Amino acid sequence: MAGVIIQTMTTLTTRRFATRAELDAALAERLGRCLVADSTASAAAVMLSGGTTPLPAYRALAERRIIPAAQLRVLFSDDRYVPATSPASNYHQSQPLLLALALPPGRVLRVRTELPLPAAAADYAAQLDALLKAPGGVGLGLLGLGADGHTASLFSAADLERARGQLAIAVQRPDGMSGISVTPRFLAQVREPLFVVAGAGKDDAIRRLIARDLGLTAWAAVQECAAVELWVQQD
Repeated sequence: MAGVIIQTMTTLTTRRFATRAELDAALAERLGRCLVADSTASAAAVMLSGGTTPLPAYRALAERRIIPAAQLRVLFSDDRYVPATSPASNYHQSQPLLLALALPPGRVLRVRTELPLPAAAADYAAQLDALLKAPGGVGLGLLGLGADGHTASLFSAADLERARGQLAIAVQRPDGMSGISVTPRFLAQVREPLFVVAGAGKDDAIRRLIARDLGLTAWAAVQECAAVELWVQQD
């Protein structure tokens, strides 16, 4: 009917794992399928998340002989504003996997923390913009979930508000560090957003995500996505 606006709702599919080992193995398998070479002419980019949860899967894949897709590109949901060699850097923590993939530098999109913070955010936004205009787009996109309900480096409603119309923004993290994060506008272009959640203290955040609580920053951040997956292991 003319003049009627139809609003679509983000769907959420939840998969639970009995043990951390099962979650790690499933993530390694899912991520591995998105990284390896196949017959696809224009491989979709893969977004890695930071934090400790995905690291076992990254390490497991790094130990395999990986032949990456010809045009594979890898990016990050966010990073702390620290040197690329810092143990706190998501880029640094992913080095075993990146070294195994051996991608040309231009196909690894990283936050250039050697730049001043505003320039680093603008540079990452420009990289993401070019990525979205390239063939293949973004396929699998990993996201974490903090006990405080954040995802990527989006911690609050204020961060979401500042992110309007942007692909990447600089943020001030609750731990006193600065960071740079992708935004809901970018996440809306990810075809397979996947929250991967494990660890103590996250029960309330998980419950609120499953309840589709718009007061939870992580759920509000994916409202422009058609469908989202949640893989969770709770003790």
